[in-house]
Amino acid sequence: MTGIKTTGEKKMMFFSGRAHPELAEEVAHQLGVGVVPTKAFDFANGEIYVRYQESARGADCFLIQSHTAPINKWIMEQLIMIDALKRASARSITVIVPFYGYARQDKKHRGREPISARLIADLMKTAGAHRILTVDLHTDQIQGFFDGPVDHLFALPLLADYVGQKVDRNSSLVVSLGYRPVTR
Repeated sequence: MTGIKTTGEKKMMFFSGRAHPELAEEVAHQLGVGVVPTKAFDFANGEIYVRYQESARGADCFLIQSHTAPINKWIMEQLIMIDALKRASARSITVIVPFYGYARQDKKHRGREPISARLIADLMKTAGAHRILTVDLHTDQIQGFFDGPVDHLFALPLLADYVGQKVDRNSSLVVSLGYRPVTR
């Protein structure tokens, strides 16, 4: 059994999509739990199938999936996994998104453009997510797109400490290039 039982028989379970299984294993190790075994594969036409190998009934479930390339596939897989947890009668579903896909599309710059960051939040809520935990959103306003709690963590202090320990600060230079979307 991969879950942790707490007082009153509450149970915490940790789930992972297929985007970065190594990250999920490391997080699970730090939490002292195992990743719940999950059967997941792609059908020949690209559709995604997911089934959990353990019951999530009444459990507090945490599902990690980073939205990296191929971004649409991993977002869809996460939505299917959220829906599976909802239909498995999970007590709560916390969606952990280390990289929130479509976060740069957080407002309309011109007419006839989507606000895709809001769409992702709406899809997660509709799928059954109760809470989102994410890191370094493009803008803080994205937290308001989700109709529920959002834990927005910041990696800069941790990253700065790590880099500071690895390099000589007196002989280093950090350069950042801005992103400019392609317009037609």
